[in-house]
Formats: sequence, C-alpha cells, structure tokens
Amino acid sequence: MDMDGSGALTVEGLGGVGAIAAADWDACACPETADSGRPFDPFTTHRFLAALEASGSVGPGTGWTPAPLVVRAGGRIVAVAPVWLKSHSQGEYIFDHAWADAWMRAGGRYYPKLQVAVPFTPVTGRRLLARPGWEDAGRAALLQALARILRDHRLSSAHVTFCTEAEAAAGAAMGLLHRVTRQFHWLNRGYPSFEAFLDGLSSRKRKAIRRERAQAQAFGGGIRTLTGDALRPHHWDAFWRFYQDTGSRKWGRPYLTRAFFDRLHEDMRDDVLLVLAERDGQPVAGALNLIGRDALFGRYWGCIEDHPCLHFELCYYQAIDWAIARGLARVEAGAQGEHKLARGYLPAATHSLHLIADAGFRDAVARHLAAERDAVDTEIGMLSAGGPFRRGPAPPADGAA
Repeated sequence: MDMDGSGALTVEGLGGVGAIAAADWDACACPETADSGRPFDPFTTHRFLAALEASGSVGPGTGWTPAPLVVRAGGRIVAVAPVWLKSHSQGEYIFDHAWADAWMRAGGRYYPKLQVAVPFTPVTGRRLLARPGWEDAGRAALLQALARILRDHRLSSAHVTFCTEAEAAAGAAMGLLHRVTRQFHWLNRGYPSFEAFLDGLSSRKRKAIRRERAQAQAFGGGIRTLTGDALRPHHWDAFWRFYQDTGSRKWGRPYLTRAFFDRLHEDMRDDVLLVLAERDGQPVAGALNLIGRDALFGRYWGCIEDHPCLHFELCYYQAIDWAIARGLARVEAGAQGEHKLARGYLPAATHSLHLIADAGFRDAVARHLAAERDAVDTEIGMLSAGGPFRRGPAPPADGAA
C-alpha cells in the first residue's frame, strides 16, 4: 500500500509476527531496550506476541486472527502494529458488546472487525509502534492503513485499545473516536518500605491492611516470589491448575493454552514474577506478574484452596512489596475492581481509539463516548477524593513523623 503515491511509505499486512524478524519488530516496539534494559512493558515485544501465536492461544478457532501491519520506508521497517481480525468481542477489556448489538439490530454486520491490541491484556502501552524519529509518520501511516482496510473490505470498525494518552490525542486529531475508561494503579511515592507506604494511609485503612496481611500469612504455609532461573517447570504445572480454576469460574474457558506458559518459561522467564503460596511443600495459590522497566503488571491469579485474604496478599501486597524493593514507579493490577482502592490502588484513566465506518453509527457512538467520558472523569475524581490516603500533605517518603 503506497500511502501518498510517492513510494515513501508502504504498508503491508502479515499473517503473524512470526513472519517478521524479532529484531525488526522490537526496534519499533521497544527501542528503549537498546541500552540493554527492560522494555517499558513486555506485552508488545516479539517474544510475547510470538508466544501467543506459537501456543495456539490466538489463531484458528480463537476468534483472534493475527494480521499485524508493517510500515516500510525504502525497504526498512519503521513502524508496526499488533492487529487482529476479530470475530467476537471477548478478551478485550474495553468492551463494545452494546455497540455490536445495536449495529446488528439495525441490520448491519459488526463482525469481523479489526482490533489493535494485546490479546487478553488490559495494560496501557504503545499500540502504534515506530522506530525513534518515525513516531508521527509511522502512526499516521498505520491509522490511514486501518481506514483503508475498513473501506476496501467493508468492515464495520477498527479499535485501538489500551493505547497511550499521546496516541489517543493523535488519533482523535485524525478523526478517530476517543474513549476513556479507568482501572486502578498503585503509585510509588519513593517509599523505602511497605510500612512507609502504610504510614501514608488513614488509620482505618492502615489497620485493615495489617489485619488482612496477618490473616493471609496465617494460612499454614509460606509465600515465595520467583523470577528468572528460579522458575522451574513444576511451578508452571501448579500455576496452570490455578489459572484453569479461575478461568472456568470467571469466563468459562481460559484464553491461554498450557503451551503458552511453556513458551513463557522458555523465552520470558526473566520478564515474569510468580508469587506462590505453598503449604506442606505444595503450591496452593499463585499470582502471575510481568515486569516492565518501571512497573509491575499483575495478570493472573488462582488457587486450589481458599484462605482468607490470600488473594489480596499475593496479588496486591506482595506486588507492592516487590515494587518498593526494586524502585518501580507503579503496580498495575489489571482491569476493574473498586476493592483495590481500599488497598492503596488509585483510579487511573485508560484510553482507546475507535474508527467506525458508517457515518450515522459513528455519530451515535461519538455522542455516547462524550457522555461516558464525563461520567468517567467524575467517577475518577470522586474515587480519588475518597481514597485511602490521609488528608493533608503527603507524609515524607522515608516514613518519618
């Protein structure tokens, strides 16, 4: 696809990230790793997306057909995007079920649609990925390509979910619809310890967290955090049981295959933090996190025994402990969950972009999103005002009185 007739930029659709060299993809997805550090988040790296494809977690029979876009300038890859052809709206976490229902009631065909996203991953990050110096041109080329694909193939819509605020602003300037939703993040104010974090909370919340931690840690065993070579195949066997249990109760069929966790161990164990509760030498519960350059991303939890407050300990408090010890700026604990507020996680806006092919339908969605943005802004303000922290100036970072 020649974007401007000059041959300067071309856009090509591929059948999966396996069709592109990891170095070429990652030069766009995580150029910050040129200093040998971690990516800002590991979810758009070639290794993560390739693990989804190779494990069968996406592809035939899943409703997620890989269709990544690649932008070239003079043969050199300068931008990419993780694009999927979707036959449903599952596994997205910024949902459009009501839109699909409305369009189909009007006689339209909503599926298939295009999704620019990381499957099953409600984590904000760049979605329109470009080499340094190509951000504006690459972003524009990718969005123009999405619009052209909709027109040429008569698709209903394209959705760029959990994008950055900067991408949302750029897309809105190009005429895409901007949606604002929210989730909860823990922010590190330079705390030297978990106790210093607790010192910033109201007395009631501080006592409640201490009580929950004591209850959780009295389950009759011990808690371990594992990453890198400390992870062993039997840990993944245990976590698979946990994941299956949670998935069967929450959404009927877990999205990820067992083979995905094998690939995670093989290619990404240095990106993983696994928190395990063990009793009598056997894991009974666990929480899976992925590690970014300045954030810890909570992803999955499960158990085979129920113990009071163990979920809060493994998913939230252990994550905060680990982030403080390593100087990470925040913990993102996934989608939804106002119960996180009482545990020190504050509301944060998340962003998405939506390209609707039909003008009348687009106008209706735009009106809905304007009202929704106002409601979300109000909700974030109210939740923040009623948060768990003490009123008045924030306490010193060292926890001193």
